[in-house]
Amino acid sequence: MKVVILCGGKGTRLREETEFRPKPMVPIGDRPILWHIMKTYASHGHKEFILCLGYKGDMIKDYFRNYLWHTCDTTLTLGRAPAVKFHNSHGEEDWSVTLADTGENSMTAYRIRLIRKYLGADENFLLTYGDGVGAIDIPGVVRHHQASGKVCTLTAVHPPGRFGELNLTPTGVQSFNEKPQAEGGFINGGYMVCNQRVFDFLPDDPDIMLEQSPMQRMAAEGVLGAYSHTGFWQPMDTFQEFQLLNRLWAAGQAPWKIW
Repeated sequence: MKVVILCGGKGTRLREETEFRPKPMVPIGDRPILWHIMKTYASHGHKEFILCLGYKGDMIKDYFRNYLWHTCDTTLTLGRAPAVKFHNSHGEEDWSVTLADTGENSMTAYRIRLIRKYLGADENFLLTYGDGVGAIDIPGVVRHHQASGKVCTLTAVHPPGRFGELNLTPTGVQSFNEKPQAEGGFINGGYMVCNQRVFDFLPDDPDIMLEQSPMQRMAAEGVLGAYSHTGFWQPMDTFQEFQLLNRLWAAGQAPWKIW
């Protein structure tokens, strides 16, 4: 399955870092959080990526265009016949990365709508945000989605109450409330699986977020599913969360590292 990653937001709550780069490029250790997310998917065999770019998207393009320069030792031959030799290989040589400009100010539903042409005839695709890592059972989410017949299956997690809260039933999501004030319950942790029928719920409007009317409508129609995840999941929404993820990585205790 192809993996669609939303990389276009401005990350205003992490202004300390995102003033200078897009949030997916904020590092955990010496690699961007985006790389960590992609490594998680690749470890489960999903190596075709479609990145929905927006704010400072050129920095993401530059990173992948110069990936060998970022990851390999290099010898340069200077002079009138210059040459470059990259010495070491890396584990990402079989990745395919489509870099799609989806507009600096587009909301999430519209960004997804714009990359439909890159999915080809695939019935289902994977979808997540470019700012959260987790020890997610991706094969489990895929199996759950395929068995349920839902239009979209999200990974439901238990973090702070500033996110949209889900009311879960045994058959899926009964309601979807965007960013409630009360804490508790499940929230949308990303790491979704979508059927191409999801495009029937995405209007031709750059101001619509996936997490608002499209998901609310899917929930109301009984076609929004959820895979409950009680293990580690952590967004990088604030500077404190940036520090937490980097401490875990530096200590060799990153639960999302499965490669």
